[in-house]
Order: sequence, then C-alpha cells, then structure tokens
Amino acid sequence: MMDRIMKVLPQDVVIYIFLMLPVKSLLRFKCTCKTFCNIINSSTFIHLHLHCSNDELILFKHSIKQEEDDLFKNILSFLSSEENCFDFKAVSPDFDVPEVTTTSACVFVQVIGPCNGLIAITDSFATIFFNPTTRHYRSIPACPFGIPKRYRRSISGIGFGYDSIRNDYKFIRISEVYEDYMDKDMKVDIFDLSTDCWRELNGQQVPLVFWTSCSEILYNNACHWFASTDDTIILCFEMNTEEFYHLELPESCHWYDGKSDGLIIVNNCLSYIRYPDPLSDRPAEVLIDIWIMKEYNKRESWIKRCSIGPITIDTPLAVWKGDLLLLQTKNGDVIGYDLNSHEIRDLNLYGYPRSWRVVIYKESLTPIPREGDTILVKN
Repeated sequence: MMDRIMKVLPQDVVIYIFLMLPVKSLLRFKCTCKTFCNIINSSTFIHLHLHCSNDELILFKHSIKQEEDDLFKNILSFLSSEENCFDFKAVSPDFDVPEVTTTSACVFVQVIGPCNGLIAITDSFATIFFNPTTRHYRSIPACPFGIPKRYRRSISGIGFGYDSIRNDYKFIRISEVYEDYMDKDMKVDIFDLSTDCWRELNGQQVPLVFWTSCSEILYNNACHWFASTDDTIILCFEMNTEEFYHLELPESCHWYDGKSDGLIIVNNCLSYIRYPDPLSDRPAEVLIDIWIMKEYNKRESWIKRCSIGPITIDTPLAVWKGDLLLLQTKNGDVIGYDLNSHEIRDLNLYGYPRSWRVVIYKESLTPIPREGDTILVKN
C-alpha cells in the first residue's frame, strides 16, 4: 500500500504532507515502510519539521510529597491552551522524572531549554537529556572532577545548549569552590554529548554567579545567569565560542532595592522580571516589573513593559503566548496574570511549594544520541 503511494506521489509531496503532521502520526508512519522511515529519520526532515511548526506546548515540572515514605515524586505535565485562555488541558499523560533527587531538595531541580526540542533536567548532580515529545531520555555520567581537601563546592549555575560549529550538545556547570566564604573561586565544567565526557574550561575570569529559580535561560545560542560584580549583571556563555560575556540591566535597577531577579522570554525577546523577595519582610505593595530587551546586548534598548500587582507570589515561571504571566504562589499553586486585561486566575495546578518549573517548547523528532552516534542536526 505505502509503496504504491510512493510510486504515485513525488517524494517532495510526501515530505510536504509529513511536515504538516504531528510527531505522534509521524512515528506511526515510520513503521509502515522503509522509505517513510528514512525520510522521517533524516536530519533535513527533523530540522524542517521543528521549524515549520508554530504550535507551542508547555511543560510543567512539579513535585508531590508521598505520604507513605515522605519522599517526593518529580512529575512532568504536558499542557496547552488557546490564546488568551486560562483553561490548560493535558496533551499527553504525565511523566515521572527518573534519577533526580526524591528528597526535599526537589525544589532545586531545574528544567532548561528547549534546544532543538530537547531539554535538560538536573538537580546539579544527576542530569538527564529529555525529548518531551518522544519521551526518549538519556542520563549523563556524574562530573568526575574533585576539589582539594578541606574545600567545599556549591553549584551556582547550570546550562544546556547546542554548538552548531562542532555539531554537539553541551551541558555547562558553574560552581563555587572555597575553603572559607570570603575567598571563592569559580569553576566551569562542560559535558559534551558526542564524546560522553566532561572537561574543565580554564583561562576565563568568571564573576560570582548566584542561583535563582527563574533564570538559567537559553536564548540567542547562549546560556544566561545572574552574577555579581559591582552590581548585578546577566552573565552569558556563548555555545559556539565557549566565551563568557555580560549584559547590563536597566539603569534604574539595582541589587540594593530589595527585589528578586528573574529571566523570562516575552514575544521572543529576553526579558527581565523583578518581583518582591518572598523571604523579605517588605510590604506586599511592592510591584512586579517586567523589562524587555528589544535589541539583544544593547542596554539602551531595555523598555519597561509594565508594572503589575500587588500580588503575593513566590517566583515567576514564564510568559505563555506573549500575554499570560505564570506565577508560583507560596502555597505551591500556579496562577495566571493576563498582562493586557489584568485578569488573574488560579489555574488549578498544585504541587509542593517552590517546586514548579516551566519550559515552553515545540514538538520535535530530535533524537538523543549515545556516544559514537552521529548527532542529527541540520543548520
């Protein structure tokens, strides 16, 4: 049957039809004949399919406490909603995250990406690469590099991205190594997926990176974190060159004003969100400010999008479809705030407090290769 279709339809027409189909249908077609399988597995088709799709989905990571053993289960939920709609619906069953911590430290489990449809999930020690569409995943080995005796290590920044020059995915870990709190050295380790090995990156001065639950953004082929110099900056790591650079924050924003910092993407622009520190005693009247960098790496292009509130939250999570700001409350609920209508609603999503993370992604066929496999990415 399928062979007859290939004789009637030119291959270009078949590819065009396939590009319109969801991944679930394509995986079925792969099983029908060798020709279809070769087309769908090709790096060219995988690249075209990823970039032809305009439909975005949202991945929610949260944790729940299990009463029987007091351990925690880390769960990924895959949802979507219509534009300007608070009603999120599941697009596929939940997925239990393997290998990461099941202790109360689950609140530090980060989800980074997407990068060509892949994401990284890590508790800073155990890490998996995961395709949320195909649900294929791969764990990576623990970093083998130790520290001197009597020294301590604190993981302060992690990142994940793709090096288009070397055709390789990379996982980056920034850590503080110190004997006492007054004298800290920053250490950078990189895992290369193609070789299945860790290596140390030396020769660059790295400022003190500080962790926030709403940062570690992959944007413009660079990872972004907050760091401290004379003031707060956005530290960036370019995947191809493996060089650090930094972005300056809006001139009116400073570390000493008592707000917390976050990074989000709004209408395809890197954006900076300032919100009341959930641990401070400051009054609830403090507003949430959103700044958008209209032209990347130009400080003068920062534009204040809005100030909203007062809203009592723990952390921001993401902006969905350009207008719906997703926020995590101190109780472990998720609420939505419409930046245009200023409507706010509970989204009926519940988890352990501070455990929520969000990634907005597109369906992808991108495989996760093992050591020695060819990485199928076409630029």
